[in-house]
Amino acid sequence: MSRSLFLFTVLTASLLLAACGKHAPLHTPSVSSGAPIKVKTAAVLHENRLRFQSLPGTVRPVERAIIASKIMGGVRSIPVRLGQRVAAGDILARLSANEIAARLEQAEAALAQARRDLERESTLLSQGASTAEAVRALEDKVRITTAAVNEAKTMLSYTEIQAPFEGVLTQEFVKEGDLASPGSKLFEIEGLGALRVEVRVPDSLPLLELGMQVNVELDATLALSTLSELSPAADPTTRTRLAKIDLPPGANARSGQFVRVEWPANKIESISIPSEALSPFGQMERVFVVSQLTDGQHVARLRLVKTTGARGAQVEILAGLSAGEKVVLNPPAALRDGVRLEVIE
Repeated sequence: MSRSLFLFTVLTASLLLAACGKHAPLHTPSVSSGAPIKVKTAAVLHENRLRFQSLPGTVRPVERAIIASKIMGGVRSIPVRLGQRVAAGDILARLSANEIAARLEQAEAALAQARRDLERESTLLSQGASTAEAVRALEDKVRITTAAVNEAKTMLSYTEIQAPFEGVLTQEFVKEGDLASPGSKLFEIEGLGALRVEVRVPDSLPLLELGMQVNVELDATLALSTLSELSPAADPTTRTRLAKIDLPPGANARSGQFVRVEWPANKIESISIPSEALSPFGQMERVFVVSQLTDGQHVARLRLVKTTGARGAQVEILAGLSAGEKVVLNPPAALRDGVRLEVIE
């Protein structure tokens, strides 16, 4: 083994031992004889905090509809295009259904005949040449044929597919010349107003009450949002529940956007330090802990730590520190292990 490789191996082993040991210094503790360095300190905090689980979600508009056909007919024309903004009542498509038009014409002719018969029979009744029963039968016939006309008109109105609300056409499932059948999807339209996040919540996570607020991560920013809907039953296949979370007005989001929801999970014990106490040490992280000697002097002790994600101005510590210890804030570049300290309150 070459001398350089041997030195590298020894150095690596020393660093690993220091990182694994909870309070192990990098070398034998010593105290510098130089003048003390003035520093500010902060205590390592211990707390019981709520742990959150990040769940993937999708932004959807509150108003969203799949437009389907109610009758059988060919798609005669589509006056709108994908991505076009439409108003409530705008025509999205026209269907051709000649048999419905023929049925309407037939019903109108039957109604006209029934009215003529009723008028004639009423005149005869006034002259004593007919009976009241015959007149009542014709009145019933007029009502039946009137209903048939109204039914045919309603069916004919289904040949014009209208937008149910103001929005944008986001999907188009048919083209001109296609055959539309009852229940077949034609378009999807999304409203221009409020947005919400749809997320699948694992059954293992706790249920939240409607109206509770949760954080939604939108492009590295957090939006405090409100839980508006939550299914109490889990899907038997995915073992998840569908939750809908209303985003605040003016949220910088768009339909279909991928987001993450911070769902409360459980309470855990954690220790944390201010982020300004942490400094890089190669590919590792370190802090300087304030240690008090028997003569009352304070010295700095270098400590390697393992951290997790930052929470605001605090950084959670997984290993390397204990609650109650004090760490140096904004450690100066000249600070080394064993250097005497003057703590500024």
